[in-house]
Amino acid sequence: MSHFSYRNGVLHAEQVSLDALARQYGSPLYVYSKAALVENFSAYADACRKAGRDSEGALICYSVKSNSNLAVLNLLGQQGSGFDIVSGGELLRVIAAGGDPRKVIFSGVGKGRDEMKLALQHDILCFNVESIPELHRLNEVAGEAGKRARISLRVNPNVDAKTHPYISTGLKENKFGVAYEDALDCYRTAASLPNIEVVGIDCHIGSQLLDDAPLLEALDKVIELIDQLAAENIHVHHLDIGGGIGITYDDEKPVAIGDYLARLFARVDAWRKEKYAGAAIKVMFEPGRSIVGNAGVLVTEVQYLKHSEAKNFAVVDAAMNDLMRPAMYQAWHGVQTVRQEQNGAQVYDVVGPVCESGDWLARERELAIQPGDLLALTSAGAYGMTMASNYNTRGRAAEVLVDGERAHLIRKRENPADLFALESIVS
Repeated sequence: MSHFSYRNGVLHAEQVSLDALARQYGSPLYVYSKAALVENFSAYADACRKAGRDSEGALICYSVKSNSNLAVLNLLGQQGSGFDIVSGGELLRVIAAGGDPRKVIFSGVGKGRDEMKLALQHDILCFNVESIPELHRLNEVAGEAGKRARISLRVNPNVDAKTHPYISTGLKENKFGVAYEDALDCYRTAASLPNIEVVGIDCHIGSQLLDDAPLLEALDKVIELIDQLAAENIHVHHLDIGGGIGITYDDEKPVAIGDYLARLFARVDAWRKEKYAGAAIKVMFEPGRSIVGNAGVLVTEVQYLKHSEAKNFAVVDAAMNDLMRPAMYQAWHGVQTVRQEQNGAQVYDVVGPVCESGDWLARERELAIQPGDLLALTSAGAYGMTMASNYNTRGRAAEVLVDGERAHLIRKRENPADLFALESIVS
């Protein structure tokens, strides 16, 4: 169900009107629904339980890069989530939010020595290693620390996720992971290193997938590789199939989480029964967008209506620095008026005040609006705030989490002084 709906003609997040939130906290403003976050996480957790997987049999590692606010991380941690990180900073965020480092997996192609040391110091669950040079560096760093690093190799299965090229990660030409053809040799190398402990295998082919067929194709290739490893006495304890399930931005119909996981677990169970007498293997997931994407909106105020022969523009106070996805991916976000209006609709491009022609948030939307009206850009919970910048010396938006009738400010708005506080003048 949607937790953003109209009540008496005003758009609400759960039981709080977006109009009231904008008056209290200003705009642009990110607003998240606690109920939506819990409901979306529960779709994964419930499917795991239905398949007979407890915490030892499955682990959902929320992708921190999709939305890294401490309140969001804390809430998901309370639900039992682990975390998929891609930087040392994200690890520190998880810890600051009360997350368990022993439920953290560390992905990413460019891990630095200091990041590796930090992760080893906090005894994270696993490093998802993406190249042989990274493997050797991790072995050195772990040796210097007197530790053994638990690793999986991120295997690139060369499966087409059929999504936007910028968020496709499983093809040969993508920078991510170890080529499928090289994976067996890479595992042999990993098993031979004194400060490396092989514990798993990882695969993530892309994001915003509407069909689970590519994911199940990748699963089959990973299963085949696990069998090859077992034949060489290299045994993995977990299989991480990554994330990638999409959401509805416009009229997309993504596969239901429960249906996808049921098919995945059925394949895993049949394989383990046939090849390993039913011996268990832990299955791990790295969802992000499907948990937080439709749990958030970006509220913005119309500043000016600008009419020209070619276009009508609604100039708002949010910009590409607040929501980068349209400018970067030509991504589609829904636009709703916070107060329902029926008359005087015209077709507008919704644009921001940043000094770039690429600064647009939505194109050719039919809206009945006046200056001072509020708009809500929907499906903005994922890759909105985490990709925000300070371009044009614009402070990033405030963030609010709504829980029923209560609203909590979970990130204050930045002011200009915050933005140059770390700078200095050379005299």
